[in-house]
Amino acid sequence: MHFQHSTDIWRDFPELVPGVMSVTGVTEDVRVDDRLAHYGEIAAKRLATASEGELPEIRAWRRAFSAMGLKPTQYRCASESLLRRFRKEGALPRLHPLIDLCNAVSLAYAVPVAVFDVSRISSYVEVRYAAGDETYVTFSGETERPPAGEVVFADAAAMAHARRWTNRQSGHSAVRDTTTDVLIVAEALHGTARADIEALTAGLAGEVRALWRATPEPVLLTASSPRFTF
Repeated sequence: MHFQHSTDIWRDFPELVPGVMSVTGVTEDVRVDDRLAHYGEIAAKRLATASEGELPEIRAWRRAFSAMGLKPTQYRCASESLLRRFRKEGALPRLHPLIDLCNAVSLAYAVPVAVFDVSRISSYVEVRYAAGDETYVTFSGETERPPAGEVVFADAAAMAHARRWTNRQSGHSAVRDTTTDVLIVAEALHGTARADIEALTAGLAGEVRALWRATPEPVLLTASSPRFTF
């Protein structure tokens, strides 16, 4: 099984910096409250001096969404949506300890962090332009067909595991109570993306090792080395 971005994505977004890791042995019985509070404090301090839309990480994703023909205030990257909700409500819903942790890290770094249940993926995941025959399943169980040209996370069975790149993940491969193995993907486009993705993935891997005794090894991908095998 592997993960990669297509050559077209690297061509059109050469500033892209993805960090990926796989984690095995995930369970739902760990407590992450202290870690969520830590990352929440970081996010709150950033939001005290600037709105989420003013952060360089979010501004870069807004430019990318505009380049994809999307209105960036209508379709937002996942980290912007999380920051908006956090700013308005002061907290995020609790879903699963791993998802809660990844969402908190996403808040602190203002970078989208996607988590996929590996058992729901067919052979690979590639971030690419949709052909128009992919199937996307919403969290409520409805089926959608992303139009040709939309950036999706697609597998060998033409399942779209995310729509509009970092806008919305699919309910098909969402982490659930029975999930044990996951793929985690963090992507950034801003000026200090490489240093920030290195810090984010290293820190997240450390948290996962401590909480689940797993041994994830994060990898940064490039246009010349675009594939992560797991």
